[in-house]
Amino acid sequence: MHKREPIYQAAIGAGRALFGLLRVRRTVTGLEQLPASGGAVLAITHFGYLDFALVEWVTWLHNRRHIRFMAKKGAFDQKLVGPLLRGMKHISVDMESGGAAYAQAVEALRAGELLGVFPEGGVNASFTVRELKTGAVRMALAANVPIIPVAVWGGHRLMTKNHRSTLRERIGVPVSIRFGEPFSADAAGRVDDDVADTTLRLHDTLQALVAAVQAEYSVPGTGQWWQPAHLGGTAPTPAEAAVAEAERRRRKAAEKLAGKK
Repeated sequence: MHKREPIYQAAIGAGRALFGLLRVRRTVTGLEQLPASGGAVLAITHFGYLDFALVEWVTWLHNRRHIRFMAKKGAFDQKLVGPLLRGMKHISVDMESGGAAYAQAVEALRAGELLGVFPEGGVNASFTVRELKTGAVRMALAANVPIIPVAVWGGHRLMTKNHRSTLRERIGVPVSIRFGEPFSADAAGRVDDDVADTTLRLHDTLQALVAAVQAEYSVPGTGQWWQPAHLGGTAPTPAEAAVAEAERRRRKAAEKLAGKK
C-alpha cells in the first residue's frame, strides 16, 4: 500500500487532465518490468520536456507508484514551481556542485524509491540517444538497485527544444513508451571500468528501445521536423545538435559571467 501524497496526487491529476484534453494516444509496453516495491533507477530518454510527466502517468496508472525525478536547481528556485517540486520529493541538482543531489538520490533509492533520471543530461534535439553521463549507473551501483531503461517516443511532438508546436499539432499525438528489462549495475573488474562499460551498455539498450518504438510508430515521419535525420526527417544530425548545444552553453556562460560584473 503506497502512502498518499496530496501534492503529488494533485500534480498527477493535472497531468491526466492535460493529456486527456490533448487526446494523447499512448502505447505502453514492458510495464511488467516495473517493480511493485523497492528501489530502482528509471533511465529515460529525453527528447521532449514532458517525458517525465508521461512516464509518471503510465507508472501511476500501472501500480500507483510515484517517481522521484532529479531536476535542475533553477526549477526549484522558481516561486511557483519550486514548492511543488519539493512537495513531490523531487531532487534538486546544482550543476556546479552535484554531490548533495547524488547523496540524496542514493538515500532515496536505498529507502525503496523509484528514481527518474535522464542520463543524456538534457533534451536532445537530434532525437537520437547521445552519449550518456555515468551518474545513473553510479547511483544504482551505490544503492545496489537495478536500472530500468525507458524509451519515450512521440512526447517531443507535444513540447521540445527548438520547436514550438501549435495546439493543432499537439492534438491526438501518439506516444509510445517502452520499459526494457532491468539489469544490474554491478559487474566484475575495477569500479571505474564497470561504470563505463555499464553506461555504454545502457546507451545501446536505450537506442535499441527507441529504434523499436520508432519502427512501430503509427505516423510516417519522412520529412517531418520530429523525425531524426537518419530516418528521413529534418531534425538536426547528432553532430549538428552537438554544435548547437555547445554554442548555447557558451552563450549562457558568457551571459552569466557578464551578469556578475
